[in-house]
Amino acid sequence: MKKGVIALSIAAAFATTSFANANSDMAAQLEMLKKQIAALEARLNANTESITKVNTIVKKNKKTIKKVSKKASQAKMLANNDNLKWNIDFRTSIDKITYKHANGSKSTNDGLLTNRLWMNMAYAPSQNVSFYGRLSYLKAYGAEMQNSQRSGGVSTYDWVTNENAQGENTLSVKQAYWLYKNDTFLGSDISWTASVGRRPATDGLLANLREDQKRQSALAHTVNVEFDGASFRWNLDKVTPMEGSWVKLCLGRGITNAAPRFDSTSEAYAKESTEMDDSNMIGLIFVPYDDGQYSIHTNWATSTNLVGYSSPADGVFYDFGGMSWMTAAFVADGIGEGISDTLDDSTFFVSFAQSKTDPNGTHGGMLGSLTSQTGNSTWIGAQFPSPFTEDGRVGIEWNKGSKYWRSMTYGEDTMIGSKIAARGTAIEAYYHQPLTKALSASIRYTKIDYDYKGSNGFFGANSAPDALSGTDVTEAEDIRAYIRYRY
Repeated sequence: MKKGVIALSIAAAFATTSFANANSDMAAQLEMLKKQIAALEARLNANTESITKVNTIVKKNKKTIKKVSKKASQAKMLANNDNLKWNIDFRTSIDKITYKHANGSKSTNDGLLTNRLWMNMAYAPSQNVSFYGRLSYLKAYGAEMQNSQRSGGVSTYDWVTNENAQGENTLSVKQAYWLYKNDTFLGSDISWTASVGRRPATDGLLANLREDQKRQSALAHTVNVEFDGASFRWNLDKVTPMEGSWVKLCLGRGITNAAPRFDSTSEAYAKESTEMDDSNMIGLIFVPYDDGQYSIHTNWATSTNLVGYSSPADGVFYDFGGMSWMTAAFVADGIGEGISDTLDDSTFFVSFAQSKTDPNGTHGGMLGSLTSQTGNSTWIGAQFPSPFTEDGRVGIEWNKGSKYWRSMTYGEDTMIGSKIAARGTAIEAYYHQPLTKALSASIRYTKIDYDYKGSNGFFGANSAPDALSGTDVTEAEDIRAYIRYRY
């Protein structure tokens, strides 16, 4: 481009000179033009060399920047992997609780205030191995509830809890486990995971909707309780025609039969010669189909050496035998396809569960029976987008349990006891509303109508499904409102 401009300049100068004076000294003018052209070429070459030098410097800088960026990324990854990452889940709730008794009396609390703190931690030293933990704190305002009995006019005020040495721990470990994952299993295309520790066994599938949380491990219709154990999951979708299918083996121990170190009658941590032995659980979760919208979930579990009381006045735990559970649930994450925006963003589920006792025939029988008894439960629910705001969620649920129904749902987050454990009918409605990036609010109404006694008891004769009478609770209600911080 620049050489073309120079040539045109030469032609123009030559023409002008010719028209001005054809007989002039053309040699002198040509010599002058040659000098001008040489000067222009020298300047052009100098500029080219400068541009080349600049390009060379830029290339070198790019390489330097790339190396520095790579080292910075490695340093950032190293820093992340060498430190636990924390997040906070803090909830302040108020519950209005009402119990109605068979004799017509009531028990109430119009303003139970509680704080719940979860301190979640995670650590990933590599792509295959991770650690997860959760420290938990849940307490009513103003008192240590586990020591609320007043004696001699002295109450358990917590005005100086953090300024005086205490005899009890108030921050507990809810979860602590490592997780290993790999894309192949024994050379196959089966991706799999293995995990050992205090597993995330509460707020599982279905219960997570009402709790406004991501799903945890178990199916909450039969198991919603904290456990120490292990799990192994294999994803089968790449080696079978069943879309999204997977299977998980779960192992847990609920009670350990071991003498304490400073027990005066037994050797430290040896098994005590009592009627109560280790209580173990084994379970299998199988998802035969999950296409992201429609899914089927099944669960089988069995447990040994389950404990309970023989009578209200006994106060001693005995081993009453084992129990098994079966669950089958259907979930639609989006109802239909293109019917309406509301149904596309709605969730519907129905779940059926069964429990079956295996009594050892001692101390009055398991659930008050010396023979095996079968119970069943149905749970139906739906969650819809809010008709009032863009990001709110509205949910409704209904469940019913039979006479001998017994679930392992002691960890359910309901102040009046597990609604899923009800030998009777429960209804529930809730509303979740995000407020800011970190704050959300919720209000929930739960009502349980009991048909029999013993819904929230253990596994002994004291939890027999007898007729309701006297001070037995026939109806329980809980209205909860909370503000929650998660970040």
